[in-house]
Amino acid sequence: MLNYIWFALIIIALIVGAINGKIEDVTKAAFEYAGIAVEIAIGLIGIMALWLGIMNIAQEAGMVKVLARAIKPISKRLFPEIPPEHPAMGAMILNIAANWLGLSNAATPLGLKAMEELQKLNEEKDTASNAMATFLALNTASITLIPATIIAVRTTLGSADPAEIIGTTIFASGCACIVAVTATKLLQRLPIFRIEKTVTESADKESINDSKKGEGK
Repeated sequence: MLNYIWFALIIIALIVGAINGKIEDVTKAAFEYAGIAVEIAIGLIGIMALWLGIMNIAQEAGMVKVLARAIKPISKRLFPEIPPEHPAMGAMILNIAANWLGLSNAATPLGLKAMEELQKLNEEKDTASNAMATFLALNTASITLIPATIIAVRTTLGSADPAEIIGTTIFASGCACIVAVTATKLLQRLPIFRIEKTVTESADKESINDSKKGEGK
């Protein structure tokens, strides 16, 4: 989908540039900013390596597990339908904690594992469960305690105080997380998004259970 969006933006830019007689300026700007992008990317290598190293040290030191224990009481309220000792709960907590610390590389496999375990508990295999939707909202709009990537970009561009955005980033990402979870919880209550089992399905399941009990006797 993103490929189509970027392609559409390029076509629109070319059309607008041609209409205004500035197609040469569009071409020049494209090459100029392509070069700037390469310079920024190369400049990010050092600072990103530093931050990722620090984050990995924090992970090995058990900081992720400390955060996981801290948010466990909240996770029980967010996912009341998931048993506390289920593997899905552990994977979700570790994923959220890793995202908070900016450990995206560590968070990704934990997120995939959490979704895999949540799918095992999902009765409607072709529809996301409430827990899956809530977890996806948390994963997408995660609170960011250390915005390592943005700090690295600001450092590369010569910012006098690259880390000054930490406070505002925590506030903004916290607001995004609250809105995402609230929207998810509210939408789950609407009839249009609620999964209702049909009478036929329930009757079929009851007849299967009755037949199994009869065979057992």
